[in-house]
Amino acid sequence: MTPTDVHLLSGAYALDALDEDERAGFENHLAHCPACAEETRELAATAGRLGLAATVTPPAALKRRVLREITTIRQEAPRPGHASGVGSPVGGSQAQGFPGRGHAGRGSSGRGFAGRWLPARWGGGGADGSSPGQRSARGGSGWVLAVCLAVAAGLGGTTVWQHQEAERARDQARSESGRLERLTGVLTAPDARTRSAAFPDGARGTVVASRARDKAVFIGAGMPRPPAGKVYQLWYDDGGTMRSAGLMEPARGDQAVLLNGPLGEASGVGITVEPAGGSPGPTSDPVGLVPFGA
Repeated sequence: MTPTDVHLLSGAYALDALDEDERAGFENHLAHCPACAEETRELAATAGRLGLAATVTPPAALKRRVLREITTIRQEAPRPGHASGVGSPVGGSQAQGFPGRGHAGRGSSGRGFAGRWLPARWGGGGADGSSPGQRSARGGSGWVLAVCLAVAAGLGGTTVWQHQEAERARDQARSESGRLERLTGVLTAPDARTRSAAFPDGARGTVVASRARDKAVFIGAGMPRPPAGKVYQLWYDDGGTMRSAGLMEPARGDQAVLLNGPLGEASGVGITVEPAGGSPGPTSDPVGLVPFGA
Protein backbone atom coordinates (compact mmCIF):
# COMPACT_ATOMS: atom_id res chain seq x y z
CA MET A 1 0.00 0.00 0.00
CA THR A 2 1.48 3.36 -1.06
CA PRO A 3 1.24 6.52 1.09
CA THR A 4 -1.28 7.87 -1.43
CA ASP A 5 -3.46 4.77 -1.28
CA VAL A 6 -3.86 4.86 2.48
CA HIS A 7 -5.55 8.27 2.33
CA LEU A 8 -8.31 6.73 0.20
CA LEU A 9 -9.37 4.14 2.76
CA SER A 10 -11.41 6.34 5.10
CA GLY A 11 -14.70 5.43 3.42
CA ALA A 12 -13.98 1.71 3.40
CA TYR A 13 -12.90 1.91 7.03
CA ALA A 14 -16.10 3.71 8.06
CA LEU A 15 -18.13 0.99 6.33
CA ASP A 16 -16.03 -1.79 7.87
CA ALA A 17 -14.95 -2.99 4.43
CA LEU A 18 -11.23 -3.50 5.16
CA ASP A 19 -9.55 -6.78 6.01
CA GLU A 20 -7.66 -7.11 9.29
CA ASP A 21 -4.27 -6.09 7.86
CA GLU A 22 -5.69 -3.08 6.05
CA ARG A 23 -7.65 -2.05 9.14
CA ALA A 24 -4.57 -2.24 11.35
CA GLY A 25 -2.52 -0.26 8.87
CA PHE A 26 -5.18 2.41 8.46
CA GLU A 27 -5.72 2.78 12.21
CA ASN A 28 -1.98 3.33 12.59
CA HIS A 29 -2.21 5.95 9.83
CA LEU A 30 -5.12 7.70 11.56
CA ALA A 31 -2.97 8.37 14.60
CA HIS A 32 -0.70 10.55 12.46
CA CYS A 33 -3.10 12.06 9.91
CA PRO A 34 -5.60 14.60 11.33
CA ALA A 35 -7.24 15.09 7.91
CA CYS A 36 -8.05 11.39 7.53
CA ALA A 37 -9.18 11.19 11.15
CA GLU A 38 -11.68 14.01 10.63
CA GLU A 39 -12.92 12.56 7.34
CA THR A 40 -13.33 9.13 8.91
CA ARG A 41 -15.39 10.57 11.78
CA GLU A 42 -17.68 12.35 9.32
CA LEU A 43 -18.12 9.24 7.17
CA ALA A 44 -18.75 7.08 10.23
CA ALA A 45 -21.47 9.52 11.33
CA THR A 46 -23.09 9.31 7.90
CA ALA A 47 -22.89 5.51 7.93
CA GLY A 48 -24.50 5.52 11.35
CA ARG A 49 -27.39 7.65 10.10
CA LEU A 50 -27.94 5.29 7.18
CA GLY A 51 -28.20 2.46 9.67
CA LEU A 52 -31.01 4.29 11.45
CA ALA A 53 -33.37 4.10 8.49
CA ALA A 54 -36.56 2.34 9.51
CA THR A 55 -39.65 1.30 7.63
CA VAL A 56 -43.01 2.33 9.02
CA THR A 57 -45.71 -0.32 9.06
CA PRO A 58 -49.16 1.17 8.34
CA PRO A 59 -52.07 0.25 10.61
CA ALA A 60 -53.60 -3.10 9.72
CA ALA A 61 -57.01 -1.52 9.11
CA LEU A 62 -55.72 1.13 6.69
CA LYS A 63 -55.95 -0.98 3.52
CA ARG A 64 -59.44 -2.23 4.36
CA ARG A 65 -60.64 1.31 5.08
CA VAL A 66 -59.20 2.68 1.83
CA LEU A 67 -60.79 -0.09 -0.23
CA ARG A 68 -64.10 0.45 1.52
CA GLU A 69 -64.09 4.22 0.95
CA ILE A 70 -63.23 3.79 -2.73
CA THR A 71 -66.57 2.09 -3.32
CA THR A 72 -68.46 5.15 -2.05
CA ILE A 73 -66.85 7.70 -4.38
CA ARG A 74 -67.92 7.80 -8.03
CA GLN A 75 -65.17 8.02 -10.62
CA GLU A 76 -65.00 11.34 -12.43
CA ALA A 77 -66.31 11.11 -15.97
CA PRO A 78 -64.11 12.13 -18.94
CA ARG A 79 -64.50 15.82 -19.72
CA PRO A 80 -65.74 16.81 -23.19
CA GLY A 81 -62.84 17.69 -25.46
CA HIS A 82 -60.26 15.80 -23.40
CA ALA A 83 -60.98 12.16 -24.20
CA SER A 84 -60.05 10.21 -27.33
CA GLY A 85 -62.50 10.72 -30.16
CA VAL A 86 -63.92 13.94 -28.69
CA GLY A 87 -63.31 17.44 -29.91
CA SER A 88 -65.24 17.77 -33.14
CA PRO A 89 -67.51 20.80 -33.49
CA VAL A 90 -70.91 20.61 -31.89
CA GLY A 91 -73.22 18.76 -34.20
CA GLY A 92 -70.32 17.45 -36.28
CA SER A 93 -69.52 13.82 -36.86
CA GLN A 94 -67.10 11.87 -34.69
CA ALA A 95 -64.92 9.29 -36.43
CA GLN A 96 -64.16 7.50 -33.18
CA GLY A 97 -66.08 7.55 -29.97
CA PHE A 98 -67.91 5.55 -27.37
CA PRO A 99 -71.42 4.34 -28.08
CA GLY A 100 -73.85 7.00 -27.02
CA ARG A 101 -71.34 9.88 -27.05
CA GLY A 102 -72.40 12.61 -29.42
CA HIS A 103 -75.44 10.58 -30.47
CA ALA A 104 -77.88 8.25 -28.84
CA GLY A 105 -76.75 4.66 -28.99
CA ARG A 106 -78.84 1.60 -28.45
CA GLY A 107 -80.17 1.48 -24.92
CA SER A 108 -78.90 4.96 -24.13
CA SER A 109 -80.91 7.65 -22.44
CA GLY A 110 -80.12 10.11 -25.20
CA ARG A 111 -77.83 12.08 -22.91
CA GLY A 112 -74.69 10.36 -24.20
CA PHE A 113 -71.80 8.74 -22.41
CA ALA A 114 -71.18 11.59 -19.97
CA GLY A 115 -74.88 11.86 -19.30
CA ARG A 116 -74.94 8.38 -17.83
CA TRP A 117 -72.24 9.41 -15.34
CA LEU A 118 -73.30 12.92 -14.35
CA PRO A 119 -76.59 14.49 -13.27
CA ALA A 120 -78.60 15.99 -16.10
CA ARG A 121 -77.72 19.55 -15.14
CA TRP A 122 -74.00 18.70 -15.59
CA GLY A 123 -74.42 16.63 -18.74
CA GLY A 124 -75.32 17.56 -22.28
CA GLY A 125 -78.76 19.10 -21.56
CA GLY A 126 -77.91 22.75 -22.09
CA ALA A 127 -81.34 23.88 -20.93
CA ASP A 128 -79.90 27.19 -19.75
CA GLY A 129 -78.51 27.94 -23.17
CA SER A 130 -74.92 27.85 -22.02
CA SER A 131 -72.14 26.60 -24.25
CA PRO A 132 -70.51 23.21 -23.68
CA GLY A 133 -67.36 24.93 -22.44
CA GLN A 134 -69.31 26.96 -19.88
CA ARG A 135 -71.24 23.92 -18.74
CA SER A 136 -67.99 21.98 -18.44
CA ALA A 137 -66.40 24.67 -16.28
CA ARG A 138 -69.38 24.87 -13.95
CA GLY A 139 -69.88 21.12 -13.95
CA GLY A 140 -66.20 20.51 -13.21
CA SER A 141 -66.20 22.74 -10.15
CA GLY A 142 -69.46 21.21 -8.96
CA TRP A 143 -68.05 17.73 -9.41
CA VAL A 144 -64.95 18.58 -7.41
CA LEU A 145 -67.15 19.96 -4.64
CA ALA A 146 -69.26 16.80 -4.67
CA VAL A 147 -66.21 14.59 -4.41
CA CYS A 148 -64.81 16.68 -1.56
CA LEU A 149 -68.09 16.40 0.31
CA ALA A 150 -68.21 12.66 -0.27
CA VAL A 151 -64.68 12.23 0.98
CA ALA A 152 -65.37 14.41 4.01
CA ALA A 153 -68.47 12.41 4.85
CA GLY A 154 -66.76 9.08 4.31
CA LEU A 155 -63.64 9.93 6.28
CA GLY A 156 -65.22 12.03 9.00
CA GLY A 157 -65.15 9.12 11.41
CA THR A 158 -61.37 8.88 11.08
CA THR A 159 -60.61 12.51 11.95
CA VAL A 160 -59.98 11.85 15.64
CA TRP A 161 -57.87 8.80 14.85
CA GLN A 162 -55.79 10.79 12.34
CA HIS A 163 -55.23 13.58 14.87
CA GLN A 164 -54.07 11.11 17.51
CA GLU A 165 -51.77 9.40 15.02
CA ALA A 166 -50.31 12.76 14.00
CA GLU A 167 -49.64 13.68 17.63
CA ARG A 168 -47.94 10.34 18.23
CA ALA A 169 -45.88 10.77 15.07
CA ARG A 170 -44.73 14.23 16.19
CA ASP A 171 -43.76 12.92 19.63
CA GLN A 172 -41.84 10.06 18.04
CA ALA A 173 -40.12 12.46 15.64
CA ARG A 174 -39.01 14.73 18.48
CA SER A 175 -37.74 11.76 20.47
CA GLU A 176 -35.96 10.29 17.45
CA SER A 177 -34.42 13.66 16.61
CA GLY A 178 -32.95 13.96 20.11
CA ARG A 179 -31.63 10.41 20.03
CA LEU A 180 -30.10 10.91 16.61
CA GLU A 181 -28.41 14.10 17.77
CA ARG A 182 -26.85 12.30 20.75
CA LEU A 183 -25.82 9.34 18.61
CA THR A 184 -24.24 11.55 15.97
CA GLY A 185 -22.45 13.48 18.70
CA VAL A 186 -20.67 10.29 19.73
CA LEU A 187 -19.85 9.27 16.16
CA THR A 188 -18.33 12.67 15.37
CA ALA A 189 -16.60 13.30 18.71
CA PRO A 190 -12.95 14.34 18.23
CA ASP A 191 -11.78 11.52 20.50
CA ALA A 192 -14.10 8.87 19.04
CA ARG A 193 -12.43 5.49 18.62
CA THR A 194 -13.82 2.69 16.49
CA ARG A 195 -13.39 -1.03 17.07
CA SER A 196 -14.98 -3.90 15.14
CA ALA A 197 -15.22 -7.65 15.52
CA ALA A 198 -16.65 -10.49 13.46
CA PHE A 199 -19.10 -12.76 15.29
CA PRO A 200 -19.26 -16.56 14.89
CA ASP A 201 -22.66 -16.35 13.17
CA GLY A 202 -21.24 -14.16 10.40
CA ALA A 203 -22.52 -10.86 11.76
CA ARG A 204 -20.23 -7.98 12.63
CA GLY A 205 -20.34 -5.52 15.48
CA THR A 206 -18.71 -2.10 15.58
CA VAL A 207 -18.39 0.10 18.65
CA VAL A 208 -17.65 3.82 18.46
CA ALA A 209 -16.70 5.15 21.90
CA SER A 210 -15.99 8.66 23.15
CA ARG A 211 -14.35 8.99 26.55
CA ALA A 212 -14.93 12.75 26.48
CA ARG A 213 -18.69 12.26 26.05
CA ASP A 214 -18.69 9.15 28.24
CA LYS A 215 -20.91 7.40 25.69
CA ALA A 216 -20.67 4.66 23.08
CA VAL A 217 -22.58 3.51 20.00
CA PHE A 218 -22.96 -0.09 18.86
CA ILE A 219 -23.49 -0.71 15.13
CA GLY A 220 -24.63 -4.20 14.22
CA ALA A 221 -24.44 -5.51 10.66
CA GLY A 222 -26.02 -8.72 9.42
CA MET A 223 -27.40 -9.74 12.81
CA PRO A 224 -29.71 -12.77 12.37
CA ARG A 225 -33.15 -12.43 13.85
CA PRO A 226 -33.23 -13.84 17.40
CA PRO A 227 -35.61 -16.71 18.25
CA ALA A 228 -39.25 -15.87 18.93
CA GLY A 229 -39.68 -14.23 22.31
CA LYS A 230 -36.00 -13.32 22.47
CA VAL A 231 -34.01 -10.13 21.97
CA TYR A 232 -30.39 -9.08 21.66
CA GLN A 233 -29.14 -7.31 24.78
CA LEU A 234 -25.99 -5.21 24.87
CA TRP A 235 -23.61 -5.11 27.83
CA TYR A 236 -20.67 -3.01 28.94
CA ASP A 237 -17.76 -5.14 30.09
CA ASP A 238 -16.57 -3.57 33.35
CA GLY A 239 -13.53 -5.72 34.00
CA GLY A 240 -15.48 -8.96 33.69
CA THR A 241 -18.71 -7.63 35.22
CA MET A 242 -21.40 -7.14 32.60
CA ARG A 243 -23.54 -4.00 32.85
CA SER A 244 -26.71 -3.67 30.76
CA ALA A 245 -26.40 -1.13 27.95
CA GLY A 246 -29.72 -1.55 26.15
CA LEU A 247 -31.65 -3.72 23.71
CA MET A 248 -31.64 -4.08 19.95
CA GLU A 249 -34.77 -4.21 17.80
CA PRO A 250 -35.27 -7.89 16.93
CA ALA A 251 -36.55 -7.27 13.40
CA ARG A 252 -33.58 -5.18 12.27
CA GLY A 253 -30.36 -6.95 11.36
CA ASP A 254 -28.55 -3.68 10.66
CA GLN A 255 -28.92 -0.91 13.20
CA ALA A 256 -27.07 1.62 15.31
CA VAL A 257 -27.80 1.75 19.04
CA LEU A 258 -26.80 4.54 21.41
CA LEU A 259 -25.81 2.54 24.48
CA ASN A 260 -27.57 3.30 27.74
CA GLY A 261 -25.58 4.56 30.68
CA PRO A 262 -22.08 6.00 30.92
CA LEU A 263 -19.12 4.45 29.16
CA GLY A 264 -17.11 4.67 32.38
CA GLU A 265 -14.10 2.37 32.47
CA ALA A 266 -15.68 -0.32 30.30
CA SER A 267 -13.18 -2.34 28.30
CA GLY A 268 -15.60 -3.54 25.65
CA VAL A 269 -19.15 -4.38 24.65
CA GLY A 270 -20.79 -7.81 24.58
CA ILE A 271 -24.08 -9.03 23.17
CA THR A 272 -26.27 -11.91 24.34
CA VAL A 273 -29.67 -13.38 23.52
CA GLU A 274 -32.14 -12.70 26.33
CA PRO A 275 -35.89 -12.99 26.96
CA ALA A 276 -38.02 -10.17 25.53
CA GLY A 277 -37.61 -7.10 27.72
CA GLY A 278 -34.05 -8.00 28.69
CA SER A 279 -32.45 -9.42 31.81
CA PRO A 280 -30.70 -7.90 34.85
CA GLY A 281 -27.65 -9.97 33.95
CA PRO A 282 -26.59 -12.21 31.05
CA THR A 283 -28.40 -15.56 30.99
CA SER A 284 -26.62 -16.99 27.94
CA ASP A 285 -23.17 -17.13 26.42
CA PRO A 286 -22.26 -14.03 24.38
CA VAL A 287 -22.83 -14.19 20.65
CA GLY A 288 -20.17 -11.54 20.19
CA LEU A 289 -17.64 -9.34 21.99
CA VAL A 290 -16.06 -6.10 20.82
CA PRO A 291 -13.06 -5.12 22.97
CA PHE A 292 -12.06 -1.48 22.96
CA GLY A 293 -8.34 -2.20 22.96
CA ALA A 294 -5.64 0.09 24.23
